[in-house]
Amino acid sequence: MRFDAQSVNGDFRARILCGTRTVLMALDCAPQRRHGLMGFSFWRQGEGEAGGKWLRSQKVFKSVVPDPKALVNGKPPEFRTDRFPVQSFLWGDYTAEPATGYTLRIMPRYGKPGQLKSVAGDEVVVTVRTEPEDDPAGHGVWFNRGAIASQHFAREFGNARPTTQQLEDLAQPVTRWLSRGLAEACIAFIDAAAAGDGLNACVYEFTYKPVLNALKAALDRGVLVRICHHDTPANRKAIAAAGLPAKVGRRKVLYPRTQPKIPHNKFIVRLAGTRPVAVWTGSTNITPSGFTGQSNVGHQVNDARLAAQYLAYWRAIAADPDRLTARRAATRLAPHPAELVPPRSTTLVFSPRHRSAMLDWYANRMEDAQQTVMFTAAFGVNRKLAVPLGAERDFLRFLMLEGRLGKEEQAQLRRDRDLVIAYGAALGRVATFGEGGGATKKIAQFGLDQWFYEEEHFRKAGHIFYVHTKILLVDPLSDDPLVCTGSANFSENSLLDNDENMLLVRGHTRVADIYLTEFDRLFRHFYFRDVANEIQQRGSDAQAAFLDEGQGTGARWHDSYFRPAAFKTRRREMFFATGGKTWVAAAGARARDETASYGDKPL
Repeated sequence: MRFDAQSVNGDFRARILCGTRTVLMALDCAPQRRHGLMGFSFWRQGEGEAGGKWLRSQKVFKSVVPDPKALVNGKPPEFRTDRFPVQSFLWGDYTAEPATGYTLRIMPRYGKPGQLKSVAGDEVVVTVRTEPEDDPAGHGVWFNRGAIASQHFAREFGNARPTTQQLEDLAQPVTRWLSRGLAEACIAFIDAAAAGDGLNACVYEFTYKPVLNALKAALDRGVLVRICHHDTPANRKAIAAAGLPAKVGRRKVLYPRTQPKIPHNKFIVRLAGTRPVAVWTGSTNITPSGFTGQSNVGHQVNDARLAAQYLAYWRAIAADPDRLTARRAATRLAPHPAELVPPRSTTLVFSPRHRSAMLDWYANRMEDAQQTVMFTAAFGVNRKLAVPLGAERDFLRFLMLEGRLGKEEQAQLRRDRDLVIAYGAALGRVATFGEGGGATKKIAQFGLDQWFYEEEHFRKAGHIFYVHTKILLVDPLSDDPLVCTGSANFSENSLLDNDENMLLVRGHTRVADIYLTEFDRLFRHFYFRDVANEIQQRGSDAQAAFLDEGQGTGARWHDSYFRPAAFKTRRREMFFATGGKTWVAAAGARARDETASYGDKPL
């Protein structure tokens, strides 16, 4: 949900986007009021709360707090924005609760460190409301924390690596914090099935005990549970430990999938009796890391028609078909989408497919964009997508990656300065990949070590540590956004060989607001870390731990937010732009051009 507000004197204004657990605030300031501006203080009061509170600050004035790591009464200190304001014109509150009303007070601050002042008429006051996580008539969306290494984790949990037992117990505070409602929502989806109902699951990695136990409990209470799973030793071991049987009487429960190398789906169809009513999907593997480590999303669609499509796809895949048979089924059930999908619609794409034509479709949507593109990729960027991403455009695009690009990809994507890239990163560490999975190596004499807490990167093995979501957002701030999300990486192998599913969600601004606020949260989390690490590796000292005090000439931190054509300026302005062209016009013109049509028939 989107809200606009301004101060009584009109010198300050705010554009606020509310997701489910994130409130994103873009700010603006009249030119004559920038001199001496020391930052913004944020106060919040939730509905039903007896009193409000100043929100936390991440940085301090060095003259006031020389050592932010120094313990106070044996505990890490806590800093608030009333004394240590936010020196940014784009800021997110990540402590909000879903479906909750809040009164926000945004207070510009002047003066000196330790003696901050406010000016009458400057304060921006606005009442907002966060989105509910689920819409019974539409979409439910849940993002986990997705911050394996984070200052909050280090501060709140003593930087101790969670044990397996902790991560399998959703009552544990550390597990609840990391899951952020994702695992709980998946289990609630399963628990909603009553005796006589059905649950048809299609899973890849399938080892997270709370979910397996929920499926076993559903089976025990009379739910018709059917599980199509990748046939691996790890999955078989977890299934046996949960007591899930191959059959109940003459009815099969387990459907091993053996044909493709990567049967990558992770979805569950829920049936009311024999009628499909909803589906749970997204990027989240049923593993401890899927729910509590790498960034992931769970997406629930409460739509009988779409659920029926998923059920038909499940039946085709559960038969363990060969690749050609699977391709025929996937493309029959989910034909290649039109260039311009219908208004306010959700379109499905299943894999494997006969051709990788969906890469052209995604590339066309990136090229059609008029306001912004936001994109996540775990294993690099396909060459077909790199072309529109790296092309010269007059608006910002954002790319979030798991690891560093190769030289060829760098050359393709770094051509346009308006494409901004963030990499998964822990402060003071760089990723190293070799046999046996990935690890991180500490940067020698990292300059921020003296101010920031050491961060424990608790996942030591595997391929994806940070960015596991598969998301493409096209003009998400417009009134007609496009959200592409699901299990499928944007690659040829994913389309041609894997079992996959994707949702193409057009015109649902609520869904777009949730995805945009979460993308921004993760992007800024990793962008700061990556920049700090890069500065240090070049031999400079990263000094981003403290607020700008002005040193007698007035703070200049805000210059970069108003410098013509600068990145921070354009990012701030992006949130205040209204109306204008969107991707829809270009896609509509493309759809009318017969030469642009292509299908997904066998070659």
